[in-house]
Amino acid sequence: LEIDKPVREYLPELKFKNEYTNDHVTLLDMMCHRTGLPRHDFSWYGSTASRSELLKRIEFLEPAYELREKYQYNNFMFMAQGVVIEKLTGKSWEDNLKTRILEPLAMLNTNVSVIDMEKEEDRSLAYNTIKEEIIKLPYRNIDAIGPAGSINSCARDMANWLITWINDGKFKDQQIIPAGFRLQAMTAQISPGGGLPGEENPDLHMSGYGLAWGMNSYRGHYRVEHGGGIDGFSSSTCFFPSDSIGIFVVSNQGTPTSSIRNFIADRMLGLPYRNWGKTQLENRMKADSMATTGQNMDSLRRKVGTTPSHDLESYIGNFENKGYGIAKIFTENDTLWADYNEAGERTKTYLEHYHYDVFKLRSTDEKTANNGASKLNFKTDIRGEIVSFEVQLEPAVDDIVFEKMDPVLELTTADLNKYVGNYDLNGLNVKVYIRGSNTLMVLVPGQPDYELVPVEEHLFNLKIADGYSVKFDLSDEGKVTQLSFLQPNGVFTASRK
Repeated sequence: LEIDKPVREYLPELKFKNEYTNDHVTLLDMMCHRTGLPRHDFSWYGSTASRSELLKRIEFLEPAYELREKYQYNNFMFMAQGVVIEKLTGKSWEDNLKTRILEPLAMLNTNVSVIDMEKEEDRSLAYNTIKEEIIKLPYRNIDAIGPAGSINSCARDMANWLITWINDGKFKDQQIIPAGFRLQAMTAQISPGGGLPGEENPDLHMSGYGLAWGMNSYRGHYRVEHGGGIDGFSSSTCFFPSDSIGIFVVSNQGTPTSSIRNFIADRMLGLPYRNWGKTQLENRMKADSMATTGQNMDSLRRKVGTTPSHDLESYIGNFENKGYGIAKIFTENDTLWADYNEAGERTKTYLEHYHYDVFKLRSTDEKTANNGASKLNFKTDIRGEIVSFEVQLEPAVDDIVFEKMDPVLELTTADLNKYVGNYDLNGLNVKVYIRGSNTLMVLVPGQPDYELVPVEEHLFNLKIADGYSVKFDLSDEGKVTQLSFLQPNGVFTASRK
């Protein structure tokens, strides 16, 4: 495996939206997050899509920069590297990890799924703090995007992992990580961003990102580090290669991980005491204060006294974005609800009218108003029909557009037969016929054959022509008498011959 070769030589099914990226992106680019793709985490977080389905979504994710222009962390790229491993070995990423890493390093209490973790008697639970109240959280299953962070481990096992990196890639005299790759991995390949050191900690500076490792100068010492986080858990794994020191810290409540890591590092390196916890606490209190005392921009921007342009039923349906999957909008108890990436559970997300055709996403779990809630902005076509909504899911690119899907009506050949025939359109013969077993087609002289997609009773949309429909009219006896082309420039009627 050569990490400088285009990845399509190993995984041709991996596609990006940018053709130049398709031709040139390498595994090295993916490892150091310089593909041009921002995070797009809402595409996979909570999704029930499989690993192969998530891989296909990458093609439709909008890049924010060109290849190798900027560092942007992206979990999809770690997942895709796992798929490369699967493709080359014929075994799952999970099996490869166990046989190549976990077993040789005697990481006997490490697994790669919360399904396995839940079977363990001695395991940590997950928590979150909301307004000083500690709340237990369910485990978040991220098996599909597993190579990006589904490993569950403990301090004893992670010590062996760190020893291997410190010891030139060897564990008990066995070479686990190639020495050349180890050196390349902990050498900066791209800068995560510029800027001078802060006044409070002027000896923290010169950050870089290598191959799935970040590095910086920590109080005069070269530090290699990577963090991880998922619902209720936060971890930091770091080592100082020149000092032969490794530190692993994990918290099941999220916030104190980095301050504990720095405290341990200072003691191990013999550095003067610095109150990292105080700094982190002050930053948190400042953020909390701004959240409670700052201006409510949600309220300031809202146009009071407006109403939706349609009745609630007009907003329901399935809306799809090829890079993000399907969001379902439905009504229950006179309320609009949104079902999107709920990890297979019943949705707790409902829509609260904000202004005009904009709705805020709210949760039944919320105890106070969420002023920063995401908003769905519904759009209409020239006919006044709701056809899409836009929502900000990735700040680095434009709002993500979910287009309304045509309702799927299951019609048999017998159902379609009543529409088959010839129709007179001002002297032109319009032909309606069935292709294959049950696909209704319409042919207008001088135009291609159009596939008709049933959306309502006797109403069909042209599959490849947005905004164009065909409506069939029936007599009292149930026989088709005419069809009408519903187009942006008018309605054109053809009588059945």
